[in-house]
Amino acid sequence: MSYNSSSIGSGSRTTRRTFEFGRTHVVRPKGKHQATIVWLHGLGDKGSSWSQLLETLPLPNIKWICPTAPTRPVAIFGGYPSTAWFDVADLSEDGPDDLEGLDASAAHVANLLSTEPADIKLGIGGFSMGAATALYSATCRILRQYGNGNIYSVNLSAIVGLSGWLPCSRTLKNRIEGSRDAARHAASLPILLCHGLGDDVVAYKHGERSAQVLSSVGFRNLTFRTYNGLGHYTVPQETDDVCNWLTAMLGLEGSPT
Repeated sequence: MSYNSSSIGSGSRTTRRTFEFGRTHVVRPKGKHQATIVWLHGLGDKGSSWSQLLETLPLPNIKWICPTAPTRPVAIFGGYPSTAWFDVADLSEDGPDDLEGLDASAAHVANLLSTEPADIKLGIGGFSMGAATALYSATCRILRQYGNGNIYSVNLSAIVGLSGWLPCSRTLKNRIEGSRDAARHAASLPILLCHGLGDDVVAYKHGERSAQVLSSVGFRNLTFRTYNGLGHYTVPQETDDVCNWLTAMLGLEGSPT
């Protein structure tokens, strides 16, 4: 699926990028369908990598949708092409923001969720850059619009981010603080963030700082879990925590074993 994005450049010039998303993998629920979660992979990965893991989790009431990001030049790789949800140069608050890329990916995810039945709870999760994109989607939800001003209409019930960070944190913090209703909307959206102290790709400080910023702008129902010795990967203890949290937050039938 392609997504056309336009942005206003200097003067009256308009630049347009087209993002070609890769293959989407779906894990069907083994029991009664109660929730659908789009799960987003990390930089350089693909949807199939996570669909295989998610299929093994004891969450029979969840349908998982695992899309694949577009292949694009990535600044942090010196411009070398890679699957990426948006362009990234560094993770600092002073790094350049690729709002156009983030909007395109958030819109692709919203489109995947838009055809789900009305009685199904919806969520977004991800790992690393996928977690960053999930958190960006959370801010779109509470602001009721994308960064480009287009309406964001998907009703999200849960956000999960593993080993990730909040992109464009300074810009988003200012936008949320300037909105009368955003903090109220944020209070009702549960977020689970998990990060390893030994992460040498997305340093723990970035995850911790992101949790602090999100809490400060109104995400009151935010859980931040720390894992000693965990690097930039996931472990059974972490996935168990995700299963238990999703079961509780989404009111799923049964309990993980």
